[in-house]
Amino acid sequence: MDFTFDDEHVELRDLCRTFAAKEIAPYAAEWSEQHVFPTKIFKQLGELGLMGMLVNAKYGGADAGYVAYVVAMQELGGADQSVACSWNAHSTIASLPLARFGTDEQKERWLRPLAEGTHIGAFGLTEPTAGSDASGIRTRARRDAGGWLINGNKMFITNAGTDMSLGVTILAVTSEPGEPKRFGTFFIPKDTEGYSMGAPLQKLGWNASDTRELVFEDCWIPDDHLIGDEGNGLRQFLEVLDPGRISVAALSLSLADAALRLAVRHATDREQFGRPIHQFQAVSHKIADMATEVEAARWMVFRAAWLADVGLPFGQAAAMAKLYASEVANRAASASLQVHGGYGWMRESEISRFYSDAKILEIGEGTNEIQRTVIARSVMGS
Repeated sequence: MDFTFDDEHVELRDLCRTFAAKEIAPYAAEWSEQHVFPTKIFKQLGELGLMGMLVNAKYGGADAGYVAYVVAMQELGGADQSVACSWNAHSTIASLPLARFGTDEQKERWLRPLAEGTHIGAFGLTEPTAGSDASGIRTRARRDAGGWLINGNKMFITNAGTDMSLGVTILAVTSEPGEPKRFGTFFIPKDTEGYSMGAPLQKLGWNASDTRELVFEDCWIPDDHLIGDEGNGLRQFLEVLDPGRISVAALSLSLADAALRLAVRHATDREQFGRPIHQFQAVSHKIADMATEVEAARWMVFRAAWLADVGLPFGQAAAMAKLYASEVANRAASASLQVHGGYGWMRESEISRFYSDAKILEIGEGTNEIQRTVIARSVMGS
């Protein structure tokens, strides 16, 4: 087993680290306090070739693979979780349905601008009455005059209302009431008539990301906006969910890593009773526990990414990595804030922002309760 990065991964890490340190970290607190989506950053990520890391080069992507994606996430998420979560949603669930199931024309029309970073993408699954129960969605798509008429609501959708949003890929019910449920995946451009958005939602964390309710009222789209086969939408969504779990696991790892780094720095600089607080066993053991859990999470995340890259089954590993890394992120954020003491409780402290960002990692991309169900079914072979 060789856990060392190859030269390309080292180069990518250094590129992302330098960019994050110069362009993201110094401004992250301001963006969070002002609830500003940093459009400029995502344009720059596109210029660096980072907005289509999982997309084939034929359509403007880098086709870099999941290990490379995790490497990049460590640096971006360690600087700011809001930027990283928006990049994550764009790179996985917003882009992969088009990449895997779209026609060549759809890929050229919509996937290319996403992969090249001139625009950012969104995916709409969750609704006011459905989330973990994906098959319980109520948004409907009905055939109408050579196209589809969409009616329904989506909730907690990332990236739909930014200055560079291209549109949203949604899952909708295509069967008639009383028939066995069928689902379709559709791309709806941002300015389509009948498609509107609510105001940005006020969140506990991820304050510099764009999150909104989407409303579809007799929203008509042509038939060529259907992605993949009608009736297979739910299966298509579930297929891109495993890569999404790797990405959230990587996002969680980046937060845990940052929390550990901040705890070590504060424990080194802060003095009590005439010596740095890391010399007290209560603090040093807390940091030792954090470091051990972060390291365990690191290899779970990279193993899931490696399995995906080499074409081996990775669904169980992705669910395990997402489950464990997100819970480690929350424990690490809490422990780091404890090490910071009163300074950590102040909003101007860096750890306070990561602490606020941590909880959603146990909720998004499938709650951890759902992850445990997925893992149990896989282990039991059911």
